[in-house]
Amino acid sequence: MSLDATISKASVLIEALPYLQSFRGHTFLIKMGGSAMENPELVRKVMRDIVFLEVAGVNPVIVHGGGKAISAAMQEAGLEAKFIGGFRVTTPEAIDIVQHTLSGKINPGLVDMLTELGGKAKGLPGSEVFIGRRIQATNDDGEQVDIGRVGEAIDCKLDVIQSCISSETVPVISPLAAEHDSGKPLNVNADLAAACLAKALKVTKLVYLSDVPGILSDRNDATSLIPSIDRNMAQQLIANGTIAGGMLPKIDSALDALANGVGKVHFIDGRMPHSLLLEIFTRSGIGSEIVQ
Repeated sequence: MSLDATISKASVLIEALPYLQSFRGHTFLIKMGGSAMENPELVRKVMRDIVFLEVAGVNPVIVHGGGKAISAAMQEAGLEAKFIGGFRVTTPEAIDIVQHTLSGKINPGLVDMLTELGGKAKGLPGSEVFIGRRIQATNDDGEQVDIGRVGEAIDCKLDVIQSCISSETVPVISPLAAEHDSGKPLNVNADLAAACLAKALKVTKLVYLSDVPGILSDRNDATSLIPSIDRNMAQQLIANGTIAGGMLPKIDSALDALANGVGKVHFIDGRMPHSLLLEIFTRSGIGSEIVQ
């Protein structure tokens, strides 16, 4: 390696220094989702970055999705994956598959990967963290319909999370909730569950890591990234239709999180190597941020 290349590496570390100093002891919540989760090598790279955060003194908390894996498991079991209003219809048979896929396969897989990379992690079924209530969905005719064991997170049990943080262990949480009146499991939207937990913990950063570059001014142009927006600009982008579809509930949850104690929200592309570190520890960043 040339001397210039060596000096360049040192410059990167110096650029990161003020961020490392500022964020030491702070908690970041990272929501992992999208097709990036389907590639084990990409997931492994993200896990390595999360171990770096842990070693650097940041307290990472992970909430993960798993929609494609659930659909595959349902198909294997002979059950049709049906969605209404963006929510998965979750019958009593389906909730068993959802639980097994999320908490029995994906969750321990992420924990094992973090451990293999030298980190400390603890897998937690979301039903031990999130308290939820059942919701209905709106069909194409504008009617409210029952979609089974699907809910929204309305509260969080923080004791187990705070215990992990105090022992420098990364909690890895699946998007399930215990129904508030029956204790039965509910399938919850991972983005909204992550925002609920971020609010409860009042994290410094809530990071949505998926398979899109961030907030785009043109959804068909990946180069039209908007690096930073505030609440007013976000509301303008929603009003003019720039933010729509699957991004809309993410932005709504982000704005709610910012209004309830979360420091900053980031949207980054998990398919890009080290996107998490580049967004947090460089001046220019790599995705989109939302500030209050």
